[in-house]
Amino acid sequence: MVELERTLDIVRLSVMQSVLTDAGIDHYVFDSGAGGLWQGAFPTRLMVRDEDLEMARFTLRQAGL
Repeated sequence: MVELERTLDIVRLSVMQSVLTDAGIDHYVFDSGAGGLWQGAFPTRLMVRDEDLEMARFTLRQAGL
């Protein structure tokens, strides 16, 4: 697993997840529990498989992210 994005912005995270899901790229959210307890204190990490990293980056760039 490799980190694709680390963010405090839950709206951005949600949009990124939707784009990756639509593209068929498996992704995982790490640290969402800690960020939910203290909003804005802990960034949430969006993770993808190592072999999907380049495709995920390309897909997000194409979506304007």
